[in-house]
Amino acid sequence: MGSRSVREELVGIDTMTFGGAGLGRVDGKVCFVPFTAVGDLVRVKIVAEKKSYLEGVILEIVKPSLQRISPPCPVFGDCGGCCWQHLPYDIQVKTKEDIFAEILMRATRIERGKVLPILSAPTPYGYRSRMQFKVKYVAGTLSMGFFRKGTHQVIDIPCGCAIANDQVNRIFQQLRLLMLAFPEPGKIPQIDVATGDAGDAVVLFHYNGEKYKEVTAWLRQEVPGKIPVTGVFLQRGKKLSINKIWGDEQVTYLIFPSLFPEFSEMALSFRCGGFSQVNYQQNTVLIETALRWAELKGTERVLDLFCGNGNFSLPFARYCAEVVGYENSALSIEDAVANSRRANLGNSSFFCKDSSTGLRELAQRGDVFDVVLLDPPRAGAIDAVKLIPQVRPEKILYVSCDPPTLARDLAWLQNNGYEIVASCPVDMFPQTYHSESITILRKN
Repeated sequence: MGSRSVREELVGIDTMTFGGAGLGRVDGKVCFVPFTAVGDLVRVKIVAEKKSYLEGVILEIVKPSLQRISPPCPVFGDCGGCCWQHLPYDIQVKTKEDIFAEILMRATRIERGKVLPILSAPTPYGYRSRMQFKVKYVAGTLSMGFFRKGTHQVIDIPCGCAIANDQVNRIFQQLRLLMLAFPEPGKIPQIDVATGDAGDAVVLFHYNGEKYKEVTAWLRQEVPGKIPVTGVFLQRGKKLSINKIWGDEQVTYLIFPSLFPEFSEMALSFRCGGFSQVNYQQNTVLIETALRWAELKGTERVLDLFCGNGNFSLPFARYCAEVVGYENSALSIEDAVANSRRANLGNSSFFCKDSSTGLRELAQRGDVFDVVLLDPPRAGAIDAVKLIPQVRPEKILYVSCDPPTLARDLAWLQNNGYEIVASCPVDMFPQTYHSESITILRKN
């Protein structure tokens, strides 16, 4: 039998899409091509053909777009992390803003003026404070970096990562040397690094071998003083099995308010395995926007769903009468309580409970909140959203990292007594198609 011929097509790229790919057409059918720019003419290999669209990969850039620039990362296009390093940053943010607005307007029918200009990042590179490095050790060869998109093939990044901060990259370089001497380098599939704002950092080794005691002793001996971290952890199996090997348990980041002069600097911590935003500068922008939009007078009760370590709850607690936070991660709730005590904020209380369960219990007790803030994971929060009206908030602040699920949830709220006042995308993740956003709704 002869080999199946490869289908090749010439595609002109007309626009960019959510997901990061450029979009063109082949015989009237939409074709998505990653790592392209508007104005490119590319020869592609068709790798998937669906009923309504095609997917292609670049074989040749026949005519490059005038928008194209040289990406600084030598593995860009192979690594599955960034997708837009070939685009100037001003084009990236304008593209994100347009995509975000289109997704929201299609689902909610709000006017374009309610989608505010995107809040761009002051540092488009070197901004990530947390990274998860994939590790592969085969036949004496170490690869340490990230997966190629759609595969489990590790793309080696010997020079570090362009979007990681300097501290993460310094730790990464030392970890590469450490792994060459590790007793079982083939048994470490991933190493997580999280850094703070004052030189603090923790590193988590994922381990799937059988020599746990020996590996623990080796790490305790080899890491302190050689890797610039303040805490070392080892995880075997599930997340609940994180064990401290040495050092401090937590990482601390600072919130430097620029819009609220009476709001002094706040330090918030999270422990290894807990959640925090990866871009501390833009996190402060989100918090300031939320506070400004909430227009707190000091008498309000605020409910914070998916509250994490108190990232929004505790800044809010300085301006309102009471904050109640719900989060289903016990680790994050313990961090929120510790952060509250350190900040001496006695008007905040936190509960380890699913947000939907918490809302049902609050509604059954007849509790009422003036403001509800939620910051759910990428899947959105439709189950919790459907319960929010039962606590009768006048304002809802919805922080989202996924425009499609945000649009779905906002559409439901629109149809159930709330009006979208404004929505603002925030570029939390430069060089990727991802964006954060904050939306405010008021009760009709």
